[in-house]
Amino acid sequence: MSLILAFGIRQFVAEARFIPSGSMEPTLQIDDRLVVEKISYHFNPPERGDIIVFWPPEELTLPGTRRDAYIKRVVGLPGDTVEITEGTVFIDGQALNESYIMAPPDYQWGPEVVPAESYLVLGDNRNQSYDGHAWGFLPKENIIGRAVVRFWPPDRIGGLD
Repeated sequence: MSLILAFGIRQFVAEARFIPSGSMEPTLQIDDRLVVEKISYHFNPPERGDIIVFWPPEELTLPGTRRDAYIKRVVGLPGDTVEITEGTVFIDGQALNESYIMAPPDYQWGPEVVPAESYLVLGDNRNQSYDGHAWGFLPKENIIGRAVVRFWPPDRIGGLD
């Protein structure tokens, strides 16, 4: 019975994940351990700034290889016009305040309109992240959940908001 309960919680409520790369630095470091909750997006859509875990679009997974989950920050919401120019992300013509990024992006992107039921997700380490600026928009159905708490290492325990 305990095994069934544990599986149910991991499948539908929350699960632990670790950070394998530096794409979300400085917010998340390599080997940080997080709790990802899976319930809230069934009732409310992701918001700009949320850190989410998701399955990458199918075309990013090579046949016969393991499909690993990604973690990035939601930047563009459905219907937003997003442009990245001169080191700044613009949403509908307004500069986005991003105090959490490693460095300003050194690339140009857009303007593009985020399709319905999709999101633009970017790593906080903009210049070292394989993210939506490289492969496009994330379909809503690929979202696993929202990263809410870091539980390892002990000196960095806490919420991610």
